[in-house]
Amino acid sequence: MIFVGIDVAKSKHDCCIIDSDGVLYTDSLRINNDKEGFDKLYNTILSILDSNKVNNVKIGLESTGHYSNNITNYLHSKGFQISILNPLATNLFRKASTLRKTKTDKTDAKVIATMLLSDESKSYSPLSYQIQELKSLTRHRYRMVGYRSKLKISITRLLDIIFPELEGFIWSIHQNSSYALLLELPTPQEISSCHLTKLTTILKKASRGRYGKDKAIALKELASNSIGSSNRSTSFELQQTIRLVQSVQSEIDTLDKQIKIVVDELNTPLLTIPGISYTLASIMLAEIGEIERFSTPAKLLAFAGMEPSTYQSGKFTASRTPMVKRGSTYLRWAIIQATRLVSMRDTTFSEYMNKKRSEGKHYLVAQSHVGKKLIRVIFYLLKNNVAFVPQN
Repeated sequence: MIFVGIDVAKSKHDCCIIDSDGVLYTDSLRINNDKEGFDKLYNTILSILDSNKVNNVKIGLESTGHYSNNITNYLHSKGFQISILNPLATNLFRKASTLRKTKTDKTDAKVIATMLLSDESKSYSPLSYQIQELKSLTRHRYRMVGYRSKLKISITRLLDIIFPELEGFIWSIHQNSSYALLLELPTPQEISSCHLTKLTTILKKASRGRYGKDKAIALKELASNSIGSSNRSTSFELQQTIRLVQSVQSEIDTLDKQIKIVVDELNTPLLTIPGISYTLASIMLAEIGEIERFSTPAKLLAFAGMEPSTYQSGKFTASRTPMVKRGSTYLRWAIIQATRLVSMRDTTFSEYMNKKRSEGKHYLVAQSHVGKKLIRVIFYLLKNNVAFVPQN
């Protein structure tokens, strides 16, 4: 059996090749992060093998971000068995195997190759590729939503200057009808001087018939008494920011369609849980990855950072401690959001939430208990690939 350790970097990768007896074939193979470099590694491995039996080769690299994506996919396409190593585990292994404080790309590759002899790795599979794709899409969506939120804050700030009374007059300044109105008439002066018939038409069209003449009259009155101040620059900034929000929202909608395609390919049972949408399911799947990584629900709970912390000193052990909040921030956020929705739509979870609240627990504490219950359900569904069945 041949073991290949790869230390991944942006422009080059260091490789170490050993056999099952620990005999070193090479510990100084450096390849570029391009097709020529990948082919060089592939041909080197084949030259060491007695035959072209690639199943006699196990290749390992650390899970350290996107730099490993291309070489992983290349080697997998050649039929090699790929293992992904936890960087924390490789670091501990390195410290345990030597007293020297030497850390180079060359030694890292050797550590990875040596670790492949142990069970501290998980195999890469076609499913891993889909999960990797989903993680990329969901993280991109997270950034896009964050950008949209910043733009909306800018709109709120500008309206506080231009037309502060508008926010209390309508249900939300961030609804489509509000944006349509402000793109047409961005200042109180323009609204108050607008002909009533035209303003009524704008409102009716923007709100799809919800607002009519009475709303237009009230809006003109509100605008004529506004304390807001505006000039060409603030009006221009407001309109441009609104158009940016609309553009970003359009891109998010397109992104959601792509996420749905990948989630449908995975055919996940998570969508059978009441309240869990494609968005939440995609984040959970992307962060959890292959459920085989977790042998118990407790380990999945720890990965989400929702396990209780422990505080002990002498004979004292704290009975009330906060969540550790380590692990995947994205998964923890998705679980918390799903907990709120599931508690509203499923009887079992709703009763469990009410039970914790009746015990005097704060809403957030009760929510964390329901979240832990939800994680156990998620673990069971993914592990057994079965649909959620409501317990009425």
